[in-house]
Amino acid sequence: MQYTEAATPASPPLHHGGGRSSLSLDLPTKLNGPLLHRGRHGRASPPPPPSPSVPSIPPPAWSSSSSTAPSPSTPTMPPSPSRSSGSSTTSPPRRRPHPAPHLRHPPRLTSRASRSGAFSSLAAVAGAGDSGGAAHSHRFSPLSLAAFLDLTPWHRFGYSAANAAILDAVEGLPVVHIVDLSTTHCMQMPTLIDALAGRPEGPPFLKLTVADWAAAPPPIVDVPCEELGRKLVNFARSRHVVMEFKAVPCEPSDGFATLIDHLRVQQQLVLCDGEALVVNCQMKLHYIPETAESPARRAEFLKAVRGLNPAAVTLVEEDVDLSSGDMVARLRTAFNYLWVHYDAAEAVLPRGSDQRWWYEGEVMWKIENLLACEGLQRVERPEERSRWMKRMKAVGFQGVPFGEEAVAEVKSMLDEHAAGWG
Repeated sequence: MQYTEAATPASPPLHHGGGRSSLSLDLPTKLNGPLLHRGRHGRASPPPPPSPSVPSIPPPAWSSSSSTAPSPSTPTMPPSPSRSSGSSTTSPPRRRPHPAPHLRHPPRLTSRASRSGAFSSLAAVAGAGDSGGAAHSHRFSPLSLAAFLDLTPWHRFGYSAANAAILDAVEGLPVVHIVDLSTTHCMQMPTLIDALAGRPEGPPFLKLTVADWAAAPPPIVDVPCEELGRKLVNFARSRHVVMEFKAVPCEPSDGFATLIDHLRVQQQLVLCDGEALVVNCQMKLHYIPETAESPARRAEFLKAVRGLNPAAVTLVEEDVDLSSGDMVARLRTAFNYLWVHYDAAEAVLPRGSDQRWWYEGEVMWKIENLLACEGLQRVERPEERSRWMKRMKAVGFQGVPFGEEAVAEVKSMLDEHAAGWG
């Protein structure tokens, strides 16, 4: 999503698409939108702004809204969802000296001129360090992370859209297996558990498998994944939902191959009638690298997921191409896209507050990784929505339109954060 200092725009109108349940939401700018892909179980349920879309199984498919790259004067937000049925090139990592001391902590920026200075400083030392600890990184407790993520709609947008689609896909099914690939440590799950607990037919037996990436980028929590799982199981029990939790150590560098192998084995060993598999991808797939040796690793991951025959797949990513091998091109695109994060901080976070310090630290981490790292050390490689859509179509996913309730929920959330956001 993006922020603009212009006056708050009028609420965008809803338009009915070609079909009964096909809706589109006209937004002044783009948001991080989920691509939901649907499977044989359930209908499609929608996400956010830019023409949403979701797929369904026997011939999987999906639909999405077109988007344009953000400009410095007109920030924008990324993609929308889809469901399922049924390149950047990198070179080997090189060892480099640590970056300059003044990059160790993110600047407390208050104007666009200052932001420009931050990008210029990083560009000047690009290649002078690895992404290691150059930017400030705070360790959150699970509760403080949940509160922190609620400050802006950046992640909430994708949560709302994806949860709506998941609920629709698993409606009436007694066993739901969710595979969570997210960068926010399962912070989406409590709301989803609450919703499943309130189903008219009663809650399902819930299995949650989490991709545990040890070297994941910010935000970082101060408890191990297993402890986080115990807290979620206790929370689910308090909502009368029986839940199993499993953390699978894996890395995006090999396309989450360990996770895929684990899921294949589970499907062979555990045959459960009425079980719906849902793969929830929140801002994590762009960390899968594509190199000269493996130029189609992202497509291979999606193909492997399609082979698991999921009931639904949700994909939430930023709609911007920062995968170029040309550092100058990345600098230009990153400035046009990421400076809105700082303006967002101006709108919702008090100057000098810890929350603002942490928020700007995450943005600085992205900037530094984009500009000061190369090879496999440069993990921030988001791509435009159209490229993800092309991959998903190629492996057999089919889009499904978002439901009316989901569109209304996302619109309500955007209205809540309307002041200062585009």
